[in-house]
Amino acid sequence: MEQTVRRRPRRHPLMLLLLAVIAAFGIAAGALGPGASPAAAAVGGLTWSDEFDGPAGSAPNQAKWRNETGGSGNGNNELQYYTAGAANAALDGQGHLVITARKENPGGYNCWYGSCQYTSARLNTASTFTQAYGRFEARIKIPRGKGIWPAFWMMGNDIGSVGWPNNGEIDVMENIGSEPGTVHGSLHGPGYSGGNPLTGGYTLPGGRALADDFHTYSVDWAPGSISFAIDGQVYETRTPADAGGNRWVFDHQFFLILNLAVGGSWPGSPDGSTSFPQQMTVDYVRAYAWDSGNNGGGGTPTGAIKGLAGKCVDVAAASNANGTQVQLYDCNGTTAQQWTMAADGSVRALGKCLDVASGSTADGARVQLYDCNGSGAQRWVYSFGRDLVNPQANKCLDVTGNTSANSTPLQIWTCTGGANQKWTVPTG
Repeated sequence: MEQTVRRRPRRHPLMLLLLAVIAAFGIAAGALGPGASPAAAAVGGLTWSDEFDGPAGSAPNQAKWRNETGGSGNGNNELQYYTAGAANAALDGQGHLVITARKENPGGYNCWYGSCQYTSARLNTASTFTQAYGRFEARIKIPRGKGIWPAFWMMGNDIGSVGWPNNGEIDVMENIGSEPGTVHGSLHGPGYSGGNPLTGGYTLPGGRALADDFHTYSVDWAPGSISFAIDGQVYETRTPADAGGNRWVFDHQFFLILNLAVGGSWPGSPDGSTSFPQQMTVDYVRAYAWDSGNNGGGGTPTGAIKGLAGKCVDVAAASNANGTQVQLYDCNGTTAQQWTMAADGSVRALGKCLDVASGSTADGARVQLYDCNGSGAQRWVYSFGRDLVNPQANKCLDVTGNTSANSTPLQIWTCTGGANQKWTVPTG
């Protein structure tokens, strides 16, 4: 696919000293070291994974990953040429993906600086898997050496229409060889990108190097917050308040990227101390749905959803026919008002799903009952602010006209924080 433009930050590790405030709802902001708060366990079911099972030497599963190719430098003056197929990214036959950087140019490749000196690989899921919100994690053993730059990261899937950094970038894990014990986690968006991202890091105690062992790198991404963790320990949490008035762009579908870069503006070039080949070994990559932790520990709570004026989300006439209006009505305890918050992100009643009509993303699109089909029109995220958000549209469940009259239809609308968009859902 077309190379995605990416500029890397200058890091500011001392910023972590400022992150001592504990965020609301019990999430640690920038907690450091042993005893740091564990990554929030408010996740739903597994939505996507690759365990990298397959014969040694085979290419990654093309139904999940696609190779990016070329030697453009990727906006960072990187030195490698990214190759296709299994040349630099292959399974090892033991349940791992191995991305290998070599000092070579067997294909006579040309890079932005002339004849390429290195080859490596970069894989993405842009055409195979995207998701908004959830936990995204990978267990990786990174390489080591000056000028070596492994990364596991995510890009907003609207990069082709809005460009970088307006699409958003989430760097789950980055390391540079000159900092062998430090992982960096960063967010890039409009007004906070390149050399000025929202960023933090964590350094292993005792002078240990990340390359010595496998580590699990993850983010927990909810509407309004993103927490970074290593081995389950949160070291950084970011919210829209950190954007300093700039637009928060982490509210839509993102895709995954794995790559191993050589050189570039941030890590600098390899030198005589850097050995080749270098290998980044990936045990697995997994994505989970987000359920905001309101399901009492991973179950499927069922009950009323209450909103404006204490009234309930109701299926008109208790009909389970496709297209039945979903509305606001006096709470009466009937089955038409019993909603299940399912682990897959759907919200269910009468054996069917809360659905945005025609899969629309427009303000004013009506909400209805419909056969459950797993589409984005039936995915909902309950935020800490009590919004029920449809990630596909990035809009909130809304009481039409802000009126509490019985039978008022529900719709989706741009999130405003108004009382007609606030809901209390069953929790267990």
